Amino acid sequence: MTSPPVPPRPGAAGTATASTAPSAGRTGPPPYAAAVAAGLRDSGADLIGYVPSASVAPVITALVAADGGTGGSSERVFPLSREEEAMGVLGALPLAGRFGAVVMQDNGFGNALTALTTFNAAYHLPLLVVANTRGGLGEYNSMIHTLCQHVPGLLDRLGIRVFELDRRSGPGDWRDVIAEAGAHARMTFRPVVVLTHFWSTDGKGA
Repeated sequence: MTSPPVPPRPGAAGTATASTAPSAGRTGPPPYAAAVAAGLRDSGADLIGYVPSASVAPVITALVAADGGTGGSSERVFPLSREEEAMGVLGALPLAGRFGAVVMQDNGFGNALTALTTFNAAYHLPLLVVANTRGGLGEYNSMIHTLCQHVPGLLDRLGIRVFELDRRSGPGDWRDVIAEAGAHARMTFRPVVVLTHFWSTDGKGA
């Protein structure tokens, strides 16, 4: 299976960065969403599953478009109904010599933890999980922080490696870290989670 062409890294010569890209009339995904999609492609994931959500929709749209798909799916990118299903389906790929990634929201770890700890971690199955965070700056849902503010600490207590990205880093760094997290998962034979803090303080995606 051939991978789709990878666009130039954000911030490279002749490309726009988060601070310079014009927002008016922009037709592509927001800069950080585009960087996440590029990082997932760079990670070497053979298949990418996602749990549908408006928060991760720009990432999914970018992935599907780059892969030549339509309607929310392509040869490599497809939806799943629940987070624990995603851990099982994508997490089993190393048993067939392949590597998978999952895109979801961090509140979905409430569903995913049993599968993540008793299957992926326990059986040394590398998996890249990129999760959009909820409950932080700009969050419009006043109740979702009840779980989400504890996700980093909870994953750490369970021995799941976590890397966090926020707007102190540019899109290019987001892309690199996500790609490197995929390599780290394969090197350590463990699931690795990247938490991406998309929201701006005005409640809009970044």
